[in-house]
Amino acid sequence: MEESPVNQRGGCGCEEYRGLSRRGFLGAMSAALASAPAWLPRVAFADDHRAGRDVIVSVVLRGGADALTMCVPWADPWYLPLRGVLAVPMPGAGLNAATDLDGYFGLPPAMVPLLEAYNAGKLAIVHACGSPDPSRSHFDAQRYLEVGKPSDMTLATGWLARHLLTSPPMKGDAVLRAMSITPGLPRSLAGGPQSLPVADLTNAGLTGRPASKAARLQILGELYADGSEPLRSIASQTQATIAMLEAINFKGYVPAGGASYGVDPFAIALKSAAALIKAQVGVEAISIELNGWDTHVSQGIFAGDMATLMQTLAGGLKAFHRDVIQSSNINVVVVAMSEFGRRIAPNSGLGTDHGHGGLMLVMGQKVIGGQVHTIWPGLDHPYDDRDLAATIDFRDVLGEIVRYRLGNATLGEVFPGYSVIERGVVVH
Repeated sequence: MEESPVNQRGGCGCEEYRGLSRRGFLGAMSAALASAPAWLPRVAFADDHRAGRDVIVSVVLRGGADALTMCVPWADPWYLPLRGVLAVPMPGAGLNAATDLDGYFGLPPAMVPLLEAYNAGKLAIVHACGSPDPSRSHFDAQRYLEVGKPSDMTLATGWLARHLLTSPPMKGDAVLRAMSITPGLPRSLAGGPQSLPVADLTNAGLTGRPASKAARLQILGELYADGSEPLRSIASQTQATIAMLEAINFKGYVPAGGASYGVDPFAIALKSAAALIKAQVGVEAISIELNGWDTHVSQGIFAGDMATLMQTLAGGLKAFHRDVIQSSNINVVVVAMSEFGRRIAPNSGLGTDHGHGGLMLVMGQKVIGGQVHTIWPGLDHPYDDRDLAATIDFRDVLGEIVRYRLGNATLGEVFPGYSVIERGVVVH
């Protein structure tokens, strides 16, 4: 049965009330805050457990990012002949040359902003990693990445959600444990407790005329005060979340450490994440996305689509490193990953097609950085005769982060059916 519009209940009678129904107001919130599946273990609601645990910022690079451009294996003897026109010149080879990292790998010009965090020992690159599933489908590979179980099309919850479900809250009175700065909740947080998507935190809150906001919030509270569960609790939590987000000055946030965020959506999301973390309201996990890595045609590694994406990613992470990792006493771990890499050889359109092995970027105060972590397979031993092989399972890296940086030893619940192999990427 359709609910009555709020303006039929009384109040100031403003036009902005028209069409604002109980169902409409709580539709998205109900989906995000609904209780978890019964089979998942529960944890007791606890007081402050912040000590020894990091806040995690998960960055998904959707589209299949080309790892062989983002971190160049310039010393692999097969790199130049196989990459051809899409090869980044070796260090010292003139225009657009790679910047050496360790005598084998290097950064292309667009990724050089990451050098600051890398040289400070706060950024690790994990190369030749990925999913053991051979799928080259964006839909399937992204699903496997986010649920944390390759080849499984039935698992309903995400790996990050299961971490939260098997961990006590870091702050006992937190109204929100996970935030996705995206239009919708990503699959990694599906089924998670107190998890909410908000695409733009600089405009978070109840929209409409400021003069009538208090009256509208009071009416919404009265509508659900005597309602049935779970809507009554969801409504109460929704209002508490609105109040909490509106109390944080996202628009006026001033970064620390001389950090300068850009004006692109990714930079704004990272800046908002920094403000949310420093507010210390109990948020433990933040999800952000950077889309557009499906570079089939005119990849543009020096000037073009991929160069722009790499500059956006590297510039945003550099600012976040200065602002949060370098200048804050709140431990944070950032992990950036894509669903798969791309083929070794370019196609006829000066792009690269869907591949297999990729890379992960891990940044934080407790990261064993300043190095490329890899079991390098060599480009002369391609997967399926065309791709970089994945010699490190992405769950090894995530599992090590979950155990040692997020303080959750129940890896069998977070990554069902998999035994994590520790790779020494984070401090134990």
